[in-house]
Amino acid sequence: MDNNFRFRQKHLLVTGAASGIGLEIARHFAREGAMLSMFDNNEQQLSLVANEFSGTTNAVFTYAVDVSNRLQVESAVASVIAKQPIDILINNAGIAIQTPFLNIEEAEWRKVLDVNLTGMFFVAQCVCRYMATRKSGAVVNMASKNGLDGEFGYAHYNASKAGVIMLTKTMALELAHVGIRVNAVCPVYTHSGMVQDLMDTAPEMEERMRRVIPMGRFGQPEEIAQAIMWLSAKENDFCTGQAIRMDGGMSAG
Repeated sequence: MDNNFRFRQKHLLVTGAASGIGLEIARHFAREGAMLSMFDNNEQQLSLVANEFSGTTNAVFTYAVDVSNRLQVESAVASVIAKQPIDILINNAGIAIQTPFLNIEEAEWRKVLDVNLTGMFFVAQCVCRYMATRKSGAVVNMASKNGLDGEFGYAHYNASKAGVIMLTKTMALELAHVGIRVNAVCPVYTHSGMVQDLMDTAPEMEERMRRVIPMGRFGQPEEIAQAIMWLSAKENDFCTGQAIRMDGGMSAG
C-alpha cells in the first residue's frame, strides 16, 4: 500500500472542522487522498476553509451544522451519505468555558454538555446507523485528559469529556459485531484557537501547565491529527474501545 495515499477513496466526516484541531485533521487526511465532508457552526469560517481546499484534487463538502441540534445533524448526515458512504467519522466539535463550580449557571452547564457530549452522541448515532448497514467504519471521538483527571474551573467541561470516554467504550462494545471500531484521543492543552482564548483570559495558566507537563510544552494540532489517522487506518483494525492519552507525559507520575 502507498502510505502517502492510504485514505484514497475513503470518505471522512469531521465535525468542528473550520478551525484548530479539526481543520488540521482535515488537512492531514486530504494529503493522503481522502474525500472530505466538514461540519461546523461557523458558516463564514467554513467558506474560507472551502477556498483553502479548492486548489486540491480532493472532493470537499462543507455544511453549517450545530451538532447539538439533532434535526440539523440528521439532515446534514443524509446529505453527506447521498454523495458517498462515510468510512471514517472524526467527532471533534467541542467548546470549553472556565467557570468555578459554584458559579456555573444552568444555561452554561447545558451549553457545554449539549455540544461536547449530546452533540457527539447525535452525530455518532446518526453516522453509525449507516455504517452498521455496511458492516464497516471507524470512529474517533475527541475526548481530553480532563475526562480522566479533573481540573479546577472546568466542572462542566470535565464531566462532558468523561462522558465522551465512556460513550466511546460503550459504542466500541456494542458496535464491534457490525465492524465499527470506536476510539478516543485525550489530549492535554493543544495549541489552537480555543486554548488561546483560555490563555488570553488567564495568562498565568500557560506557565503553570508547562511546569506540570514533563515535555515542557503544549501539544500541536498536527500531533493530534497524526494520532487520529493512526487510529483510523485499516492496518490498526484490531484497536477499538481505547482512550489514548496525549499529554506529554503528564500522567506518567
